[in-house]
Amino acid sequence: MGEIVTRRTAIATIGGGGLLLAGCDRIASTKSAKATFKGAEDLTYRFNRLITPRNALAPEFSGADISPIFRSNGNASPNNPAYAQLLANGFADYRLQVIGLVGRPLSISLDKMRTLPARTQITRHDCVEGWSAIGRWTGVPLALLLNAAGVASAARYIVFHCFDDFGGTAYYESIDLIDAFHPQTILAWALNGQILPVANGAPLRLRVERQLGYKQAKYIRAIEAVASLDAIGAGKGGYWEDVSDYAWYAGI
Repeated sequence: MGEIVTRRTAIATIGGGGLLLAGCDRIASTKSAKATFKGAEDLTYRFNRLITPRNALAPEFSGADISPIFRSNGNASPNNPAYAQLLANGFADYRLQVIGLVGRPLSISLDKMRTLPARTQITRHDCVEGWSAIGRWTGVPLALLLNAAGVASAARYIVFHCFDDFGGTAYYESIDLIDAFHPQTILAWALNGQILPVANGAPLRLRVERQLGYKQAKYIRAIEAVASLDAIGAGKGGYWEDVSDYAWYAGI
């Protein structure tokens, strides 16, 4: 979630000089350039959806492939009094809220989440910073919760509201309904056969395996079904999308 690669860094690795760097940054910050990038992103998204079957699976691996250490990305622990209180009590009072455009809003305890039908998958986490790790994730298929809540026909996106923050802004992310109902999209409560560590997103984190790491929201407190992303943050669908112009669709 805190994975940042700047345009300046990317160009520097190619060997561009200072004038080139400054020029590229100025060009990239113009309205016309941003519009061009946004158009290219939209085209990539539509093309990917056109050629990729909805239920095409991300690669899964064997137990022998699991990384010895699955490093933490983004925040290692939320600086949030409400989260600290939940953590101190072993998340006994935690409730996942499923809200928004649903017919039956849900409030589910962590204990209940762990009794629901679960999926275990060994997948690779690809960070935009350039590192990868393979881990065994266990959690509840997001589709199960959305079906239980009765997502309205007007809904187009699922937004994840989190306990952690960056500079005082609570983290948020979103995916479309195709990824939300994908069989490998889960709310994970375990990593490598152990209860999910705080550094990796306890009590629940998103695993949307066909996208890059910054889409894998940690410390989830609520899930919201919405018709539009316009009212979510600055309207681009996620924290890093809003503050650093990350692509909303980070498909791999």
